[in-house]
Amino acid sequence: MECISIFDMLKIGIGPSSSHTLGPWRAAERWISELVEKGNFDKVKKIQTQLFGSLSLTGKGHATDLAVVLGLSGADPVTIAIAHIDRIIEGVKTNGTLMFNGQTALPFAIETDIVYEKEFLPFHANGIRFTALLESGAAISETYYSIGGGFVVKEERTNSKKNKETFKTFPFPVQRGEQLLQHCHNENKSISAIVLLNELSLRTEAEIDESLEHIWQTMLECMYLGCHTEGKLPGGLDVRRRAFEMHRKLKGDLPYTTPNEWLQVIRQTEVKFRSILKWVSCFALAVNEVNASLGRVVTAPTNGSAGVIPAVLMYYLVIENHKAGFDHIKTFLLVAGEIGSIFKKGATISAAMGGCQAEIGVSSAMAAGALTELLGGTPEQVLTAAEIAMEHHLGLTCDPIAGLVQVPCIERNSMGAIKAINAAELALETNPAETKVPFDMVVNTMWETAQDMNSKYKETSEGGLAVGVNISDC
Repeated sequence: MECISIFDMLKIGIGPSSSHTLGPWRAAERWISELVEKGNFDKVKKIQTQLFGSLSLTGKGHATDLAVVLGLSGADPVTIAIAHIDRIIEGVKTNGTLMFNGQTALPFAIETDIVYEKEFLPFHANGIRFTALLESGAAISETYYSIGGGFVVKEERTNSKKNKETFKTFPFPVQRGEQLLQHCHNENKSISAIVLLNELSLRTEAEIDESLEHIWQTMLECMYLGCHTEGKLPGGLDVRRRAFEMHRKLKGDLPYTTPNEWLQVIRQTEVKFRSILKWVSCFALAVNEVNASLGRVVTAPTNGSAGVIPAVLMYYLVIENHKAGFDHIKTFLLVAGEIGSIFKKGATISAAMGGCQAEIGVSSAMAAGALTELLGGTPEQVLTAAEIAMEHHLGLTCDPIAGLVQVPCIERNSMGAIKAINAAELALETNPAETKVPFDMVVNTMWETAQDMNSKYKETSEGGLAVGVNISDC
């Protein structure tokens, strides 16, 4: 049975897209590793990249070309200083050379050595092919597929039919929600406790805590940065950052200098009923404005939906429980990661395969379930919350204007966060035995909907708002 770690669902990377930015970046890194492994790296004299399908159609707006250059240059999306990104890109453009894996200078022109092929490869909508010309004159190529959430696979995988990536077997393997509930019943444990036991088969609890703390701090810093940055987003749509002004109106006058001090100040701020939704929206907008400007975010489960989970987690910390600490954050992320993995196994988290229901819908379901456990819900109520959240995102299309992860993507994170909180509250007032739509049914239905959805609504910018809006008027 397929096993996916929560740390594969919650990855740290650079925006604006996990499938179109982080995935191609990781594919470039993987190609380099394979060249080294086969003894071909030192023989490379020239390289070229071809982008297929959705990667081609929205590649410019999603910064796929920049991600390819950064990956081929050997930069790490987790650790690279954001300020260094422009320096690397400008260096390639100015000099016409690329430092391949940071070691070898090769001739490279972004305009001609990254080729946009509108053709869709049969295996997946997000195809990327790297070709190397060796000193012998021979050309060798490898094709990879970015299947959502930063996951990258090759077509020859034995599990390729369902676009999955397999990991070691867990002591409590889960493919469907009903199996997760059975483990909870058999062991008399919560969902987060079962997930933790699975993760302990891969690493120590100290390592788990350290990684989760890193993920949370990245989320917090991202929200902090978004709330304290004004101006317009890059890309040509002239989209104004809204989190800055919303935050200015909401925050109190207490001083702070760090993201963690900021969190404590917000907790002390008097929050009136009408401002609760504004705070949640502010947190979500802040994350995705950072994402849209090639900032560092946590894929949750994707970059385009990165704002939902941190916004809902902040809602719990700021509104529901001022005494909450790391253990609560840990529980939230464990549950969220597991719910996301079930959607990945049974459906998709790729907008190029399933529309935005696969991104915002899944992230809302993840957040709803995680919040429900923190609010005292049973395992059944946790999955009921996830089902409710996804149920009301079914059919959501991915139609980014100008191929940018801005309109309507940023606002959708705010809506997904609000729906998640609403779903959790509804689930807590629901008897799961009376639920008409089981969690596994909504996962299956999402996948069926994804397959039936017209391809122009799957991250191609060929339908919906992407063609209905006159860009010159924006």
